[in-house]
Amino acid sequence: MQVAIDMGESRGAGAAHMDLEELLATRLLVQGNSGSGKSHLLRRLLEQSAPWVQQCVIDPEGDFVTLADKFGHLVVDATRSEAELTRIANRVRQHRVSVVVNLEGLDAEQQMRAAAAFLGGMFDADRDYWYPVLVVVDEAQLFAPAAAGEVSDEARKVSLGAMTNLMCRGRKRGLAGVIATQRLAKLAKNVAAEASNFLMGRTFLDIDMARAADLLGMDRRQAEQFRDLARGHFVALGPAVSRRPLPIVIGPVETSARSTSPKLTPLPEAPADAADLIFTMDPEELARPVVRRPPPPPPPSTTELLAQVTRARAEREAETPVSLFPEIDEAEREETIKTVMTELMSDPDAGFRNTAQLYQDFLVRCRIRRVPGEPPPLPAFKRLLAVARVAPDEETVASDGWQQAMTLSETLTDDVQGVFLVVAQAALTDAPCPSDATIARLYGTHSTSRARRLLTWFEERGLIVIRTDFRNQRIAAFPDLGVETAPGDPNGPDMLDDQRGAAE
Repeated sequence: MQVAIDMGESRGAGAAHMDLEELLATRLLVQGNSGSGKSHLLRRLLEQSAPWVQQCVIDPEGDFVTLADKFGHLVVDATRSEAELTRIANRVRQHRVSVVVNLEGLDAEQQMRAAAAFLGGMFDADRDYWYPVLVVVDEAQLFAPAAAGEVSDEARKVSLGAMTNLMCRGRKRGLAGVIATQRLAKLAKNVAAEASNFLMGRTFLDIDMARAADLLGMDRRQAEQFRDLARGHFVALGPAVSRRPLPIVIGPVETSARSTSPKLTPLPEAPADAADLIFTMDPEELARPVVRRPPPPPPPSTTELLAQVTRARAEREAETPVSLFPEIDEAEREETIKTVMTELMSDPDAGFRNTAQLYQDFLVRCRIRRVPGEPPPLPAFKRLLAVARVAPDEETVASDGWQQAMTLSETLTDDVQGVFLVVAQAALTDAPCPSDATIARLYGTHSTSRARRLLTWFEERGLIVIRTDFRNQRIAAFPDLGVETAPGDPNGPDMLDDQRGAAE
């Protein structure tokens, strides 16, 4: 069943919808500085999807407990033991109840342990209860920090492990992670990398803008736009929202947070005796104990640090190295990338889109098909693009002439390699020389004069020799390959359009 969640308005494109079923399969990452509207976005998503899917909100500030009055969420106070939180989480999955885990009032380490216990209980539920659950984690950098902070290493490892399980392995168990953070640089990379949908709000630091632009497939110059986004304005990308970066404005919500942005209010009139009010103790204050956090432990000495390093190294050497990730089948990976490139080039407008746009679309398609490992970098993609535009058959690829043509193409710039290989393929297969319109399409232009100048440039470099027969048909000869094309009409139609029409 497909459910479209109304998130607000997109600039110039009407309503902005999010495919809930796709979101459950691909997860979501939200970034924005304080005051950018992250919590408002999460509240809009929760309110719109509440009738359709079970929800679990990890709420460090107690802002989302107001969902209970309007939508029936059960508020779970986290001031319990970890074992009790784990058992409650199991029952939550069993009975399919939407909950808000209120961590307000706990210190940072207690919040991390409580969130880890609850997420662990949901993750370890019996297979019979693996129903879809939308798990929303606000201020995710607190629970999956990129670096150690003031909390103990044990608490950090437990919390980070729970967040990693949620984002990396939760999909098969029905857990769909939605994480929001103020800064991408403070969020663990292995947690952020598992999201396929992104909503990027206002941010000012260069490192955060660069990471946001990289996740959206934008150039560094385009990253400056994140500084200018207003409150509640986000740039969306992902299979559940849009295949291209889409600016959206989040719509209104029905509930409100208990805490609001600070607003100026006039000071009260000065009391008659301010000193008496401040320095005189109220009897009720005696009944309220003063709670102070214990002082942090003293830093370890140099001798203790060296002993820890030596002991850890000895333990690592004694252990048998075990791979944390399954081995990647390179053949299967290359075949999947080849399929993605075929789908990409089947787009009728692919020939007139620049490399940056094609690379951005390629990265999104790789996420959708879950290509294992790191995606090919931009230089490698340009090489794949040049070969994909040619699409030679297996017999041609296996020939010595094609391998020599590939070697010759490496001496050219990325933008003209595809044109050279198309002409070389025509020569190797005794096909007619491509027309000016075909070469222009491969070069990414509508100008046939630029196509002719490109052939002249190839000839000046000694790669090809152009001649015409008595019927004014063009022939391209390759001295290094010892082959030449069949005569072709330079003023003929675009062969790419003819091949596409025949395929349709």
